[in-house]
Amino acid sequence: MRSETTTSGAVPGDGLIRVGAVVFIIGAIATLVTVAPLFLGTEPFPTLAYCVSMLMGVGFLVAAAGVLRAIAAQRRQARASVPAA
Repeated sequence: MRSETTTSGAVPGDGLIRVGAVVFIIGAIATLVTVAPLFLGTEPFPTLAYCVSMLMGVGFLVAAAGVLRAIAAQRRQARASVPAA
C-alpha cells in the first residue's frame, strides 16, 4: 500500500513549493528584522526593508500554487490509471 502512495520521481509543482518556501523564509526574516527596531527603540528601517517583508506573502502564494499544481497532476495520474468502465 505504501508503494502506491510514494513516488520516486519529482512531482510537478515540487520546484514551486521549494522556491516558495525559500522566498517565504526570506520574507519572514525580513519581517523580524523590520519589527525589531519597534521593540529596541531605535530608528526604523527604510521603506525598502518593509517591501522585502512582503516576500513572505509572495512565497506563500508561490508555494500554494505549487501545491495546487501537484494536486492537479496527481488527479490526472489517478484518472489515467482507472480503467474505463
